[in-house]
Amino acid sequence: MSVLVVGASAAGLSTVEALRRAGHDGPVTVLGDEPHPPYDRPPLSKKVLAGEWEPDRVRLRTDEVLAGLDAEFVLGDAAVSLDAANRTARTASGRELGAERIVLATGVRPRTLPGHEELAGVHVLRTVEDSLALRAELRPGARLVVVGEGVLGSEIAATARAAGLHVTLTGPLPTPMAGQLGPLVGGRLAALHAERGVELRLGHGVTGFTGQDRVTGVRLDSGDELPADVVVVAVGAVPNTGWLAGSGLRLDDGVVCDSRCRAAPGIYAVGDVCRWFDERTNSLLRLENRTHATEQAGVVAANVLGADRAYSPIPFFWTDQYDVKIQVHGTVRPAADAEVVDGDLADGRFVVRYREDGRTTGVLGWNMPKQTRLRRQEIVEAAAAAPAR
Repeated sequence: MSVLVVGASAAGLSTVEALRRAGHDGPVTVLGDEPHPPYDRPPLSKKVLAGEWEPDRVRLRTDEVLAGLDAEFVLGDAAVSLDAANRTARTASGRELGAERIVLATGVRPRTLPGHEELAGVHVLRTVEDSLALRAELRPGARLVVVGEGVLGSEIAATARAAGLHVTLTGPLPTPMAGQLGPLVGGRLAALHAERGVELRLGHGVTGFTGQDRVTGVRLDSGDELPADVVVVAVGAVPNTGWLAGSGLRLDDGVVCDSRCRAAPGIYAVGDVCRWFDERTNSLLRLENRTHATEQAGVVAANVLGADRAYSPIPFFWTDQYDVKIQVHGTVRPAADAEVVDGDLADGRFVVRYREDGRTTGVLGWNMPKQTRLRRQEIVEAAAAAPAR
């Protein structure tokens, strides 16, 4: 059986590796739009941006390991359309690649703001090239405005501040990562950024940029203007599904799949682009994090080879900012009841448990990884005891 994986990302690579581990010895082709072999994205906003790592270090596998997969990697040639009925993808260069099974792993692209492309000095961060272009402008003393208070924006702010820039973080929510951590830990993270010298201008939307050819500032909906030499826009991402228009697949904030991550007969999706039916929560989910990409790839590979496995993970993500490592297991909604169950907020080492309707739904560790992993079991037990939905 031949398999085509569209997307040479972590999710795509993990799918190929899982197929080979499961004993699949048929032909496998990996199609990627970037010219690089598969690489890891989390370091781009930290180690690579800080200049501590050169780009080669984010490669996920060496040439020798990739060769050992016995897969054909077609890189630097984006998929532009899919004939789902005949399971054939066409590429920008005119190639037609068909296979008995196709796995869609085309990920996401950064959201932008109006006027972004018209001004020098306004960046996004998704690729190696993005990270290097931004790094080249991070000069000590320069004024950087980060638009977007989520995970990526908060990480960039921390990295740039450590590099000696004057950093302002802005966005509509009241604290950094308020949507991912809730108000209790979001407030602690806001205090951390303020302690390290980041100016927080939160609770405001951005209405535009100032400058002629190069950006000179960011306008807020309050009427204020934040002066800037460099701006980073980190306001979320959009699934890369434009090339699938007309394919007949259901597209709605990603490739909509069943609980087996199957979009159509013989066609599956994995990683950031996959919005699958989660049987545990009885809802469609789409996750953007590194651990999910690997975990889901194992299930997708098994189903490609004939298994019948539902994918229903306990989500996990982490973020490193300054000398703080935050790990989050489960689901954290801002309205959940949050309680410190280990350590102390003031000591800079603690675990927070999140509960909804009396059940543990998430745990968060702040510089306490071991205790956080132990608390994860509470989520597992709560999920097992929950009535079927």
